[in-house]
Amino acid sequence: MNVLGIETSCDETGVAVYSTESGLVADALHSQVDLHAVYGGVVPEIASRDHIRRLLPLVQQVLGEAGIDRPDAIAYTAGPGLVGALMVGSGLANGLGLAWGCPVIPVHHMEGHLLAPMLEQPAPEFPFVALLVSGGHSMLVQVDGIGAYRILGDTLDDAAGEAFDKTAKLLRLDYPGGPALARLAGQGDASRFQFPRPMTDRPGLDFSFSGLKTFALTTCQAHGDDLQTRADIARAFQDAVVDTLVIKCRRAVQQTGIGRLVVAGGVGANQALRAGLRDMAGKLGAEVFYPRLEFCTDNGAMIAYAGACRLQAGQREDLEVQVHPRWSLEALPAL
Repeated sequence: MNVLGIETSCDETGVAVYSTESGLVADALHSQVDLHAVYGGVVPEIASRDHIRRLLPLVQQVLGEAGIDRPDAIAYTAGPGLVGALMVGSGLANGLGLAWGCPVIPVHHMEGHLLAPMLEQPAPEFPFVALLVSGGHSMLVQVDGIGAYRILGDTLDDAAGEAFDKTAKLLRLDYPGGPALARLAGQGDASRFQFPRPMTDRPGLDFSFSGLKTFALTTCQAHGDDLQTRADIARAFQDAVVDTLVIKCRRAVQQTGIGRLVVAGGVGANQALRAGLRDMAGKLGAEVFYPRLEFCTDNGAMIAYAGACRLQAGQREDLEVQVHPRWSLEALPAL
């Protein structure tokens, strides 16, 4: 079965074809970074309009690369995300499903991220603990199977990726801010500033990163904003975020007794975080799994794979434009 995956939750248009027999056979992605960089962040209306322009040509491209005229099924991101952007993907998916007479299934964006490491070898076995860490989400999830999710910890305010972007803007870095801040942090002195590790002095697995952004602001105001000072602040900020995520992941592995950790989402590409988690896992005798770097950010491959899993399990949906800007992982049916 060939499944066409469509991802349009925010500012990247991702399309892919996943075969249940031979794996991922085609993948294409268009990023809107240049469009939104002028504004320093994502503009929802611009994102939606660009998805309209890019989506159908990308579908034609991946079908050609896969060597097929039409897929056997279509999976699309139904949420969470920007409602206008989601409508573009949902509308096209259901329209093509009607024209081609094939099943169409809505996919939870975060389930796609959570299952993205399944596209790699070796793939993690169930159960595992997942750290989903991106611009909109920072959460720890116990995964006992596809659809069998229990949220262990969630974001109380800014997600880690959002805090990266906001602090990067404070430091006058180009959009997207997360990668730019990580590069600047590489030039920083780790010993100059010490930032707090939020919510690590109490039990629990929830996250809160908004205070770090304020701490960065007050540090800038107190010490100036020459290039070296900004690099030192970037280093202190990144170290605080990484340490916090590592501490929470260690707690989750110890509390659940599950020695497999999956890391997904855009912040999962951060090399300092990967080094910290690798060291933590080595000390606990645990394993850490990641998707390839290009699949840490939004992509069609993860949506095609998640949709294929649900279709193979017998899940079917009526042809209907479904979008869920807010959508809990725990609301998904287990397979």
